[in-house]
Amino acid sequence: MPDEIDALREQLDAETIESEEDAEAFRIKYLGRNQGAITELFDRIGDLPPEERPEFGKRVNALKARAEDRLEAARARLEREAQAGGADVDLTLPGRRGFRGSTHPLTQTLEEILRILRGLGFSTYEGPEIETDWHNFSALNFPPDHPARDMQDTFFLRDAPTDEPTVLRTHTSPGQIRIMQEQDPPIRVAVPGRVYRNEAISYKSFCLFHQVELLYVDEGVTMAQLKQVLYSLARALFGDDVTLRFRPSYFPFTEPSAEVDVWWADEDADDGGQWMEILGCGMVHPNVFDAVDVDPERYTGYAVGMGVERMAMLRHGIDDIRIFYENDARFLDQF
Repeated sequence: MPDEIDALREQLDAETIESEEDAEAFRIKYLGRNQGAITELFDRIGDLPPEERPEFGKRVNALKARAEDRLEAARARLEREAQAGGADVDLTLPGRRGFRGSTHPLTQTLEEILRILRGLGFSTYEGPEIETDWHNFSALNFPPDHPARDMQDTFFLRDAPTDEPTVLRTHTSPGQIRIMQEQDPPIRVAVPGRVYRNEAISYKSFCLFHQVELLYVDEGVTMAQLKQVLYSLARALFGDDVTLRFRPSYFPFTEPSAEVDVWWADEDADDGGQWMEILGCGMVHPNVFDAVDVDPERYTGYAVGMGVERMAMLRHGIDDIRIFYENDARFLDQF
């Protein structure tokens, strides 16, 4: 028996442990509960004469402690090597500079817009990205034959969670329907989120983008108040010298309606720049109020839908919307 213990000690001392797999194999071979060599020695103690058992047990315990120490030291070494990047790393070399991530420019712009709007009294509401046809179109006064319902513009879902036709929302305007269903006027809310449209991808359009919807409903709300809020937002985002242009437009859910452009200066352009559309707006249509049981004879309101990508492009001088979605670290590192 003593010779067997000595032989086992020499054997475990000769073992090489170069990986976590080697360490686990070492543990099973010597310390495993069922077939471990040292465990089997403990099982034999009962077969020895009583006078030999104390000395034998003492030596087996010492062998077990030796094996455990060897295993613990090997695993500690492997962990240090892993943290250092490998066993062959030259620790005398200069360290590598760590790279810090940054917030995406679209997120930065969205957070800045919401911060400004909070200062103007708007709370924030987030609606679902998967919407029913009623919330996305019908309640917003889209007639059944409106072109926006065509498959060319809208992503319809085949496996809808309800029996009602379901779409990926094409704008954040369904949020104003939901908030008016949940809350009585006065309402002053911003609805941010992603929207989806089945459009051709180009430098100025993408299949998904971000919007912020504004809704203000109360007694006596006017178009003049809408224009003042938009001027305040534009000056906060682009500076006091920003130039805006309001153009008459048409949206089914507002009347009257307007589109707002920002002048984008460009020294290389023949005319010194160009107008870029950033949002659509208008006074909430009475039919929208009727759809959510708000009295259009008592209340008026305005709604705004602005594109976050367009705002970010203007703020940072970016001329291609696709770059926001390419995950190019060279571009993102600038922010």
